[in-house]
Amino acid sequence: MSTDTIYDMVIIGAGLSGIGAACRFRTQFPDDSLAVIETRNAIGGTWDLFRYPGIRSDSDMLTLGYDFRPWVGDKTLADGPSIKRYVETVAEEYGITPYIQFGSKVTSLDFSSDDDLWSVTIADVNTDKARVIRTRFITSAAGYYKYEEGYTPEFEGREDFNGDILHPQHWPENFDYSGKNMIVIGSGATAVTLVPELAKTAKHVTMLQRSPSYVASIPSKDSIGNFMRRIFPAKTAFKINRAKNIWIAKVMYQRARKNPEKTREWFRKKILKSLGKDYPVDKHFSPKYDPWDQRVCMIPDEDMFIAIREGRASVETDHIERFTQEGILLKSGEELKADVIVTATGLNVVFNGQSELSIDGQPIKVSDSFGYKGIMYSGVPNLVSVFGYTNASWTLRADLISQFAVRVVSHMKENGYSRAIPIAPEGMARRPYLDFQAGYLQRVFHELPSQGNRHPWQNLQNYKLDQKLMLEDPIDDGALVFSKTVAKKMAAE
Repeated sequence: MSTDTIYDMVIIGAGLSGIGAACRFRTQFPDDSLAVIETRNAIGGTWDLFRYPGIRSDSDMLTLGYDFRPWVGDKTLADGPSIKRYVETVAEEYGITPYIQFGSKVTSLDFSSDDDLWSVTIADVNTDKARVIRTRFITSAAGYYKYEEGYTPEFEGREDFNGDILHPQHWPENFDYSGKNMIVIGSGATAVTLVPELAKTAKHVTMLQRSPSYVASIPSKDSIGNFMRRIFPAKTAFKINRAKNIWIAKVMYQRARKNPEKTREWFRKKILKSLGKDYPVDKHFSPKYDPWDQRVCMIPDEDMFIAIREGRASVETDHIERFTQEGILLKSGEELKADVIVTATGLNVVFNGQSELSIDGQPIKVSDSFGYKGIMYSGVPNLVSVFGYTNASWTLRADLISQFAVRVVSHMKENGYSRAIPIAPEGMARRPYLDFQAGYLQRVFHELPSQGNRHPWQNLQNYKLDQKLMLEDPIDDGALVFSKTVAKKMAAE
């Protein structure tokens, strides 16, 4: 295995976050060496992987897109293929594409204290042949879920069902569901996206949920934003509209957390207005948890509510007893008939693309560490991990993290440092990595770093505070410790 090449930066992942990080790095350090390692054979990450009907963003595109390369479409929520093309275009415009090593899966990362370099072991996805590259710094933008398989609970009697069972993460190309009765198991963003799209041609679509989620309709086009684009220059209009959307999201989130009961009632009234005063909203759209304990599902122009009103779709709230030959038997005793069952039951969350992590050959468990600003691991040098917002656009935080990584590297260059490592205080209390109740995270909290009880060991999930923490606060803050390990060893020799 070759280990000749030493890169200044290795970025893991060529999705929305990875391409954004690469653009930031290349802009700041045009002469430095860069490698972007991508498992798939295409740019786009999530937006290349997911091909299910109706796939779209669940955040507005002015904040899901990059602030350095504005999204120019007029839709608030964009479809998956359009987002993929956007990421590809940005990669081309910023000259990133030649630096991407496609069909390459990072399997392990080992940091050497002797020379302050990471050894990155990479497997060719087609041949399994391994190679090793070395780098001074790593930005892990590999995403937070397992690409190979989505999460599906064990359903008794699954093998008895005579129809097709699909997971949205592995949607068959050109699958024909026209005229069929379909059940979509789930109540999250994927389910509320699938239901109205499938209902356009299916005979009927039932969304079967164990418990409800908060669902809010937003306009598919931003009338205020589009007006701003007509009267202001493009860059000015983008800045105004983006700031507007960030502010609206922040205010709505803060109000919801401050007054959960009032916000719950607001959701209830909106849905009753859409579905009619006799609709059983308390059964199907009144979650047991408070607003934003889990992410709110956004739908454009009431599309799912329209499908329900028109009888093309319906919602059932119940527990599954078992699959049957003809559908699903519920705990209530009712049987739902179906030709196709779609298990929109979530993701398998992983960190760092499931790569093994070690220092000087000794395995490291990130669950033993604290998250520094929610982006680095205590005791782990020269590694930034991208994890976005659960209460706003993922890209907002991903871009702040990329800019922070650039600041760290700049500081190291200016001062001749070869190592940057977060050191957590002794005896600090441990808290869950995120205050978030979504099942896909709850299942893996024991595998994630801990959050501390003080700055900078908290994962605040607050854009304005994160702007200060990542872009304004001093890099050398005493918690992130810098050293000239290599230089000292060379001098000693």
